[in-house]
Amino acid sequence: MRQSAGRVRIRRATAEDAPAIASVLQQAFAEYERLYTEEGYAATTPKPDLVCVRITEGPVWVALHETQIVGTGSVVRKPRGFYIRGMAVVPAARGLGVGQLLLEAIHRFAAVEGCERLFLSTTPFLNRAIRLYEAFGFQRTSDGPSDLFGTPLFTMEKLLSGDTPESPESSLVRHETK
Repeated sequence: MRQSAGRVRIRRATAEDAPAIASVLQQAFAEYERLYTEEGYAATTPKPDLVCVRITEGPVWVALHETQIVGTGSVVRKPRGFYIRGMAVVPAARGLGVGQLLLEAIHRFAAVEGCERLFLSTTPFLNRAIRLYEAFGFQRTSDGPSDLFGTPLFTMEKLLSGDTPESPESSLVRHETK
């Protein structure tokens, strides 16, 4: 992917996006496959039919660079807040601010819904993602789960104070690339 002039934009996913979302998940996590158990990797990289089910269970967003889907993020409502059940950016789009834009869209959605807490589970070997979450205000907790089918996990959370990051107009279509 060229990292020349272009913009990243975020929009809600539709069922038609399921194959592209499954591809993004596969591309984003392929380099880590050996660190997952087989079942853990399968749960992290669902096939298009399961992505379609997830779209009906909670909002899913896609990030587009020019016209190509290069990232995704999704949440599902839980009793104690919104659980970020998946985030991924294809390796070729890393450094474009895609993860930040996805987190901003999720944060705005949660704030509009009156949610006071975002949380997620991640593996200790996803260092780049962990740094992004920490920069966005997530902190590690002692909450479970501690594994995904044998792959180690830990939980991170962000308590929302009612403020929203930037206006939708300024961040949904943003990040001119160089």
